Amino acid sequence: MLFFRTSRSSPKSIKSPLRLVKRHFTLRNVAAAAHLPPRLVLKEEDIEEAFLKGSGPGGQKINKTSSAVQLKHVPTGTTIKSQATRSRSQNRKIARRLLAEKIEAAEKGPDSRTALIAAIKSKKKASKSKKARRKHKSQDKREDEEEEFEDDSGEPVKEQAKEERV
Repeated sequence: MLFFRTSRSSPKSIKSPLRLVKRHFTLRNVAAAAHLPPRLVLKEEDIEEAFLKGSGPGGQKINKTSSAVQLKHVPTGTTIKSQATRSRSQNRKIARRLLAEKIEAAEKGPDSRTALIAAIKSKKKASKSKKARRKHKSQDKREDEEEEFEDDSGEPVKEQAKEERV
C-alpha cells in the first residue's frame, strides 16, 4: 500500500485519490470542440519546404541558424513563413498548421474552422461585456437614486435640504 503526506501530520493511504483531492473541471471546452469541423490535411507532395535564416529578436542564434520554415502550397500558391521558436521541428509543425488554416479559410470562408473559433470567442467576449454592464448597471442605478430631482430653481432638492438643516 502506498502512503503520502497531505501535510506534516499523519500519512494517508492512497486507496482512492479522488476522495482525498477534489478535482474541479469542466467539459465546456470539449463540447465546443465537438462542434468544430476536422482540420484540413494537406498532402506532402503538394507542399514545397524551405529553411531560411531567421531575423528579428533572438540575437546571434536566430540570425545564424536556418530554423525558420517557409512552406508553399503548390496548387494554390499560398506561402507561409514560421519563425515562432528556435526549433526547426516545432516551426515545421506550426507552419503546416498555419498553412492548412489559411487554405481552409480561403476555401470555406465563414464556415472554416478558424472563422468558427473566432465567432465563438467573440460571443464569449460579448457575453462577458453584457454581464459586466448588468453588474455596473445596478451600481449606476444606486448612484442615480442618491441624486434627487431638481426643483423649479434648478438646484438639487437634496442640497437644499442640507442647507435648511444648517
